[in-house]
Amino acid sequence: MKLKKVLVGGCFDILHVGHIKFLKKAKSFGDYLIVLLESDENIKKLKGKGKPIFSLKERITVLKAIKYVDKVIVVPKNPTHETYLKLIKKIKPNVVAITEGDILQKHKLKSSFL
Repeated sequence: MKLKKVLVGGCFDILHVGHIKFLKKAKSFGDYLIVLLESDENIKKLKGKGKPIFSLKERITVLKAIKYVDKVIVVPKNPTHETYLKLIKKIKPNVVAITEGDILQKHKLKSSFL
C-alpha cells in the first residue's frame, strides 16, 4: 500500500500550540507528514534581524519530537521559486497543507499546482 504524503512548510520558530494543531490537522489528510523547514538564513531574510530565535538544529529536534511529523527536510539557502518546485516534484506529495495568513501562501499554492 502506497502512503499518502502530506507536505507542509514553514519556519516553526518558537513552536506554539497553533503549530501543533496545524501539524495534527495536516497529518489527518494523509499517512506521512513531511515538513519543509526554512534555514536560519532564509528566516533572517523573511523576518529580519534577530530571527530566528531558535537555531535550525533546535527547530529540527523539536519538530522530529512531534508525533505527527514523519520527516523534516531543510530548504536550501537562498531558495528561488525553482528550488521549491524541484523539492515538490521530488517529494511528490498528495496534499500540500498551508495556513491562512502564510506570508508565502500565494507562492506555495502556485508551486503545488505546477
